[in-house]
Order: sequence, then structure tokens, then C-alpha cells
Amino acid sequence: MLAGVRIRPIKRFVDERGFFCEAMRSDWTDLFADDTIVQVNHSFTYPHIIRAWHRHIKGQVDYFLVLKGTVKIGVFDDKTGELDEIVSSGSDLQLVRVPGHYWHGFKALGDEPTLLVYFTTNLYNPATPDEARRDWNDPTLIPQSVNGNKNDTRVGKSWDWNAPPHR
Repeated sequence: MLAGVRIRPIKRFVDERGFFCEAMRSDWTDLFADDTIVQVNHSFTYPHIIRAWHRHIKGQVDYFLVLKGTVKIGVFDDKTGELDEIVSSGSDLQLVRVPGHYWHGFKALGDEPTLLVYFTTNLYNPATPDEARRDWNDPTLIPQSVNGNKNDTRVGKSWDWNAPPHR
């Protein structure tokens, strides 16, 4: 994983009524370290929609928690050419930490809408948004490794969110 990208599985406590889980705790220092969450956002995304690419210039860190559906999260480092690909779903809860200086985004997989909650370390300011953007299909985003693998068939080519996941 790229430096600072971390994943924490979320434990469900199941009983005959359903389940309960802790989505975020300040004592999860292995995940949060020195980060302080200041805003929580909720996103609804239709199947097969791609929300990418953007990054934060002012040091924001994002934490993604998929509540329903499945997403493929992409995190790209312009300096090294490394791309991390993380599949996260509401059926196997995990909190994914993404340092905002990396280009990042996601694609909603499957046939149902995705519900995503994301926590941020900076407040959003619409007058001066902390975002740089590039197109979801930017031909200059060319990974030199995918999940640490330099032999991945997608290395050295423009990133294709729609490439089949099988080899």
C-alpha cells in the first residue's frame, strides 16, 4: 500500500434484531494516528458510475466506509506511479484511509446503488474548495505498479476503470 493508506475491518455485532457496529472511534490510533475528523458526508452513487479523479492540496485525509453496495477505490501517486486498488463493500465493512495528496476516486460496482459515508479532516469550503481534479479517464494517469505488482497487465497503460477484474 502507498504510505498512509490504511484499511481497518469493522466488526459487526449481530443478533436477532440485526447488527450494530462502531464505524469510527478516536482510540483507533492505528488508523487515525494524529488525524481529527471534522466533517462527515454521505454519498449515493448509481451502479457503474465513476467518481474520479481528485486530490486535496491542503492536507485533507479522507476515510471511506461503504454501507451498501460495492466500490473499487483507486489511489494513485503521481511521484512513484503506484496505484492501489481496494475493493470495499457494505457486506464486509472496512474503513479505508486515503491521504488526500494522492489522486483518488471510486467506481460503483455491481447492480445496486452504493451508499458511502466518508469522514474528512478538513471542512469543505465552497468558496475555496481544497480539490484539484482530472478526468476519470485521463490518458496521462499511467500506473507503473498496481497494488505493488509491476507485472500487472494494467501497468504502463492509461488506467481503465472499466477493465475486467479477471486476468
